[in-house]
Amino acid sequence: MADTSPQDLKTVPLNDVHVALGGRMVPFGGYSLPVQYPTGIITEHKWTREHAGLFDVSHMGPSFLLLNEKSGDPDADHAAIAALVEPLICGDIKGLKPGQIRYTLLLNETGGALDDLMIARPADPAWAGSLYIVVNAGTKDADFARIAAASAGKATLNRADNCALLALQGPDAVAVLSSIIPEVAELGFMTYRSFPWNGTVLVIARSGYTGEDGFEILVEPEHAKAFWDALALDGRVKPIGLGARDSLRLEAGLPLYGHDLDETISPTEAGLNFAVSKRRREAADFPGAARILKEYGGELSRVRVGLLVDGAPAREGAEILDASGAVIGKVTSGGFSPSLSRAIALGFVPPDHAAVGTKLSVSVRGRSQSAEVAALPFVPHRYYRKPV
Repeated sequence: MADTSPQDLKTVPLNDVHVALGGRMVPFGGYSLPVQYPTGIITEHKWTREHAGLFDVSHMGPSFLLLNEKSGDPDADHAAIAALVEPLICGDIKGLKPGQIRYTLLLNETGGALDDLMIARPADPAWAGSLYIVVNAGTKDADFARIAAASAGKATLNRADNCALLALQGPDAVAVLSSIIPEVAELGFMTYRSFPWNGTVLVIARSGYTGEDGFEILVEPEHAKAFWDALALDGRVKPIGLGARDSLRLEAGLPLYGHDLDETISPTEAGLNFAVSKRRREAADFPGAARILKEYGGELSRVRVGLLVDGAPAREGAEILDASGAVIGKVTSGGFSPSLSRAIALGFVPPDHAAVGTKLSVSVRGRSQSAEVAALPFVPHRYYRKPV
C-alpha cells in the first residue's frame, strides 16, 4: 500500500484517534491511514460481516458542484448541472431522482477509466442545481481539475476533502446509526440526505464498498471526533483498517481503481455495464462511446473475472494461465478471503476463458497453482433494498 514517502504524507482529521487506538499507520493515497488495529485484519473483517465496522475513508475526494446561476425551477436546475458533468462520464445524471446516488466512471476519449466515482442529486429542492460528488483519493486532484474545467463559468466546484468521511458497514450499521439519527433508517440503498446533529450537518449516504448494508458519512473536521466517539460507544462497533476494507471489497467482487481499473480498461471490460446508462448508450454521447458500444455488442478482447485459487494467494501481477500453460492474463487484485477461508482473486482473461467453472491456473512465485473462474461476487451482497 506504500505509495508516498512518510514526510510527504497528509493526515486525516482523526489521525490522533487512530494512533491512540493502536492503529498501524501506513502511506495510502498520499495520506497516513490505519491499515489495521491491534485485533488484526481477519478479526476486523469478520466483525464487519457480523456486526458493524467503522472505517475512516477521509482520503477520498468528496465535493459539491453548484450552478453559479439558478432558474428557481428544481428540475431545470438539475438538468443544467447534469449537462455539465455528463460529457465526462457514462452515467445518466439527468435521470437521477432527488436524493439518488449513481456509481459511474470518468472516461478518457478512448473509453478508458480515469476514475470511478459517485454522483448524487440532493433530496432537498432548495439545493437543486448542485451535485454531491465523491472521487478516489489517488486521482482526486486530476478529477477535480477536469470537472472544474468542464463547468467553468457555469458552476463552482467546492472541495470538501478537508472533512472527515467515515463509513459504517455491516448488518448492525443501520441499528447503530439510527440510534443516533433515527431518520437514516428510511434511506434506501444508494440514496442520501443531510441531517442535523449536535450543531453541525452530516451528509449521510446509504452506500459503501464492502458488500454490506451501511453508510458513508461526511462530517466537518471540528465535529469528526465527537461523531466518531458517538458511534464507537456502541458495543456493536469496532474500528476497522484499510486492510480489512480491501479484503471485504475483494470478496464483494468490487473493482479497485489503480488495480482493477485504469486508463486502458473500459467499463465493459471491467464488467461494469450497469454503469453505462441506457439513455447514454442510446445517445452514444459519452467519451469512448465507439469502443464501448462495440464491446457492449460482444467485441471484447478481455474481461474481468473472479478466480478461486488453490493454495497461496495470487497477488496483483501474477500471471493467469490456460489449460496448456499459455499466459492469457494477469491478476489485478488477490488475497485471502476470511469468509471463504481460501485464496481469491480478480483478473482479466479473454472472453473464451471467462465462463464460470473454467479451469485455469495462476503462477505464484514461479509455481503453478490451480484456479477456477467463479461467479461474482464471491460473497453475496447484502445491500438494503427499500420496499416499494
